Amino acid sequence: MTGAHHASAPVTQAVVLAGGQGSRLRPYTDDRPKPMVEIPGTGTPIIGHQLAWLAEEGVTDVVISCGHLAEVLRTWLDETELPLRARTVVETEPLGRGGGLRHAAASLPHPDQPWYATNGDIWTRFRLRDMAAFHEERAAVATLALARPRIPWGAVETNEFGQVLDFVEAPLSPYLINAGVYVFSPSFTHLLPQRGDHERTTFPRLARERTLAGFPIPQGAYWRAIDTAKDLTEAARELAG
Repeated sequence: MTGAHHASAPVTQAVVLAGGQGSRLRPYTDDRPKPMVEIPGTGTPIIGHQLAWLAEEGVTDVVISCGHLAEVLRTWLDETELPLRARTVVETEPLGRGGGLRHAAASLPHPDQPWYATNGDIWTRFRLRDMAAFHEERAAVATLALARPRIPWGAVETNEFGQVLDFVEAPLSPYLINAGVYVFSPSFTHLLPQRGDHERTTFPRLARERTLAGFPIPQGAYWRAIDTAKDLTEAARELAG
């Protein structure tokens, strides 16, 4: 690879998908959208941590796609000193994840430049610039970050005789999963459905064309999806540790 790739301009714009209802996080989400749930002990909602991370990684403009209880999110954005420029867009009708992404992308300030996207319930820390360079080196249309989650059960190791050898508490999964963080080339926007789920349409198509890349989040980097109250308490504990 030539060094010229790494000298390319940083990605400065992103979409955050913040429209989820977060039904599994009730009662926290009775009066606020999921990304507005605070991480205990930090005084900051999930989206606040996300925006700080994006700003650290060179992002200056974010479009936040809202739905459920959008006013709560908008009020917080208006009252908070943010490290970047943020604007909100609201779906007037449910467009599905792919349609929502396309609708939000239409408000990006530089449609001819690449952009990041992240799910609003992901809390992670890794070098997005490295992911953007990875994306560019592979000439990908889209790149997804890949995480190796911990299995929520204890695993049991046995030998060929069926004797139990060991117990492993919450081992790492042998499979990588879609971590909910993306880099997209400008051409990706037009491949998104007007409505529907891009993970069933656009992504499989790009995979067949070998223009979809997967960037493994480096070992030791923090990643957690905040789906349940247990995830919230564990995130707070990991922070404190």
